[in-house]
Amino acid sequence: MDTGRTVAAVLIPCYIKNGEYHLLFIQRTDRVRDHKSQISFPGGAHEQVDRDLQETALRETEEEIGVAQQHIRVLGELDDMATAGTKYVISPYVGIIPYPYHFKVDEFETEEIIEVPISALLKKDCCDEGSALVDGKEIESYFYRYNGKVIWGATARILKQFLEIISDVLAQGARLETE
Repeated sequence: MDTGRTVAAVLIPCYIKNGEYHLLFIQRTDRVRDHKSQISFPGGAHEQVDRDLQETALRETEEEIGVAQQHIRVLGELDDMATAGTKYVISPYVGIIPYPYHFKVDEFETEEIIEVPISALLKKDCCDEGSALVDGKEIESYFYRYNGKVIWGATARILKQFLEIISDVLAQGARLETE
């Protein structure tokens, strides 16, 4: 692992709403230090109180959107992802959360909660590739668009890996289990 990077973790919260699988994202406020106003999964930097990175993802999810750690069932971990504009390496965890849920948003960190059906993200016209200017440097990225929101950067790369796995599972005729 690159020791010059800040170690972080996120949760990819999945749930069923109206009979359809959804993912939950947050839009970060402009008050946070890094990734201002960007859309991301709930998560943040590893702290010494965390036993491991999974606990980091769960703690940060509880802090940012109020989902109690004991209400999250972790299904697994995806590949670590480095950010391009900041020096983070992110460990993403996939978890099932209950729905409906009374989310409690931390207004310092979270501007809004964004719910997106997985089926919308799997549509071919939802994602394209391009470049974005980050700290004066042009980087290549995926861009997922849904209801006027744009998911890009490390979150889009994590999302791409997640959707590739889901596509493979669905292509085999399997159903995602929530119980």
